[in-house]
Amino acid sequence: MSIDDLVEAVLSGKRRALARVITLIENEDPKADKILSALYKHTGKAHVIGVTGPPGSGKSTIVTRMTAEFRRRSKTVGIICVDPSSPFTGGALLGDRIRMQEHTLDREVFVRSMGTRGHLGGLSRATSDAVRVIDAFGKDIIIVETVGTGQSEVDVVELAHTVIVTDVPGSGDDIQAIKAGIMEIADIFVVNKKDLPGADKKVTEINAMLDIDPNMGMWRPPVILTNANTGEGIPELVDKIEEHMRFLVETGLLKKKGLERSKEELEQLMKYKLTRELLMKLQGTPEYEEAIQKIAERIADPYTVAERLILDFLVKFRE
Repeated sequence: MSIDDLVEAVLSGKRRALARVITLIENEDPKADKILSALYKHTGKAHVIGVTGPPGSGKSTIVTRMTAEFRRRSKTVGIICVDPSSPFTGGALLGDRIRMQEHTLDREVFVRSMGTRGHLGGLSRATSDAVRVIDAFGKDIIIVETVGTGQSEVDVVELAHTVIVTDVPGSGDDIQAIKAGIMEIADIFVVNKKDLPGADKKVTEINAMLDIDPNMGMWRPPVILTNANTGEGIPELVDKIEEHMRFLVETGLLKKKGLERSKEELEQLMKYKLTRELLMKLQGTPEYEEAIQKIAERIADPYTVAERLILDFLVKFRE
């Protein structure tokens, strides 16, 4: 299919075209940027929800239950599960998609697993572009579930309007540990597996942390107790998600976040494209190989070499 055909197919709600465009994005196909450019004016309508938290906190089950609740409320849903990449193929391991089988027959739910491909921070670099395509496709809600490797997954806050941080009883009682890393980015906290001992204590600890937070703004993150296996607490969680979006709209924070996100996206895209262009020009050249050898032998340092190579590149670029 041509670029124009793919764009039209995505806008017309063709699921196969949506899947194909996301594959082009993951493979860094040159056509992907042109497709994203054409789709951009059709984006900005979906409510993007990030779900993150430590392994074993039930993120996939929570996402599955949330999806069912949103569907009961007549919302269409796109789900991106960022899985660890296969060390052999670079592809996602597809574990989350297997766990979400109950939604596979629902044409109003689209589920896609994406590999991290070595990208730190719990999200694939291509995730934001995939979110944009699913937004243009017309989904009301887009849920991004991160890998689940722990405290490093803070870049979900750059992508989502509403960030949900999951936790479970018995995962540590130290309030300082709770405050670290991902616990500071939540718009909503979920304490899952409420049937386990210590669930109420975990809620008390998180609330105590919130009470003493000097950076607390107008929105105080609620703490929701759930049992994702039975569905308990999920309607209340979705209520809070919708309430948070209303808060963002009414306070003007949604527009402010949009400006900040646009600035971040533009800067990251420029860095990526400049870096890729520079490496394509340098890799395999005698000058580049010689520079690497000198660094390895401590004849030169990487800081000075990097600065010189970039400067030379910019001089040639101006010419």
